Amino acid sequence: MTHPHDDLPEHLYIAQQVRDLDARLIAAGTPGFELMRRAAHATWRALRRHWPDAGEITVLAGHGNNAGDGYLIAALALRAGWRVRVLAVGDTSRLVGDAASAHGEARVAGVDIVVWSDHTQLRGVLVDALLGTGLGGTVREPYASAIAAINASGLPVLAVDIPSGLSTDTGQVLGCAVRAHLTVTFIGLKLGLFTANGPDQCGELEFDGLDADPALIPDDCVALRLTPASLTHLASRPKSAHKGQFGHALVIGGDTGMGGAVLLAAESALRCGAGLVSLATRAAHVPAALARRPELMARGVSSSAELLRLAERASVLVVGPGVGREGWGRVLVSAAASLERVQAWDADALNLLAEGLVSRPAGDWVMTPHPAEAARLLGISIAEVQADRPKAAHALAQRYQAVVVLKGVGSLVAAPDGRLALCSHGHPAMAGAGLGDVLSGILGALLAQGMPCFDAACLAVWLHARAGEALGSQGRGLAATDLIPAVRQLLEEHSPCLK
Repeated sequence: MTHPHDDLPEHLYIAQQVRDLDARLIAAGTPGFELMRRAAHATWRALRRHWPDAGEITVLAGHGNNAGDGYLIAALALRAGWRVRVLAVGDTSRLVGDAASAHGEARVAGVDIVVWSDHTQLRGVLVDALLGTGLGGTVREPYASAIAAINASGLPVLAVDIPSGLSTDTGQVLGCAVRAHLTVTFIGLKLGLFTANGPDQCGELEFDGLDADPALIPDDCVALRLTPASLTHLASRPKSAHKGQFGHALVIGGDTGMGGAVLLAAESALRCGAGLVSLATRAAHVPAALARRPELMARGVSSSAELLRLAERASVLVVGPGVGREGWGRVLVSAAASLERVQAWDADALNLLAEGLVSRPAGDWVMTPHPAEAARLLGISIAEVQADRPKAAHALAQRYQAVVVLKGVGSLVAAPDGRLALCSHGHPAMAGAGLGDVLSGILGALLAQGMPCFDAACLAVWLHARAGEALGSQGRGLAATDLIPAVRQLLEEHSPCLK
């Protein structure tokens, strides 16, 4: 299964790093204006591929190098016989350096350059060359009004490098932002294009490295994008393999009325290759669990002593699906935390931790909060988490000494040692009950088979997102159980059981 993002680079950068990349290329002998020219040609090629019969563009240009790209795109379109206008948002006398040179070239080419106003009619394909990656605060006038006009136009929109108003570093909308149908980005992929509001604002994404020498592009990025090439593989199995070699996952949860959550996690762990899977839940849920999945070892537990005896044989604990916040759940989560086992925590186990009712595990562990759970764990608002998701993920990893999966658009995987990975896959049809429980089970299976926490979290998130993406293409109504066989197939394609 292929995806357009599979052809994109793995390294993700923030704004300052992209500026440093640009400076490095210039210092190595490629003039800044040549890079600007290459960016304009790359954008113009993409525009013609997507809208070959449009015949007209309107470029909205600001004051920085992003505007310079826009002026050169306008000149290229005019030479190709298209109808072209540039709407200058603000005073063109503020243009300097390469941007001023590009403005001059557009004037010499005969491009119609007029001052933008609220009453200016927009026509053709709109090219957003307003603000670029240099925006450091909330969008101000006249840019805010220009962005509002672009978004209200109903016309196709191409954003140059990044939609204006979108934070390069976090994907946060800085007051307002262009909602593009296509974004063509250059030199280094920007982290903000892939998380928070980024995917909604940038539309389809194309990347052009501007013929930069790969040796000049450093590896010290802020995050790695998860791709089949960057993910760790499970080892193939010898023909003499037996169940005892692939771990024993114990899934803990399922208070009254929430037995489905723990069963989803346990079934996912089973289907992703854990050698043995046990289930510790309310006694009332055991018959239904065994009727659905007789391969599970299901046990009703009502005390910490019972759980501790059951956990003696387990190598990995999956804690939290449907565990609730009442006394039964608190007892089980607290008992689990006392055990020296690799653990994966989700759902109400994290809420109990945030409330100070249980302690975190002492050993290696993974937590998988959604933004609301992350906010509780950090003692901040959901809005603050979403305003800077990378910062929140790093903060959780440091505070709790855990590998953290911050779920949501552009799910992030953060490690206490500073590593950060991002999953650029997924589908809005995945916004439903139980899918987080499936992720917990996948993670538990990978941990049970000996994969380190960070690697297991990365692979689990990628498998979960890619499976949801494939099934989500069929539309709404994706059920969590639909995901399990799709994940199993993807895991086999990624890490074949036999060589």
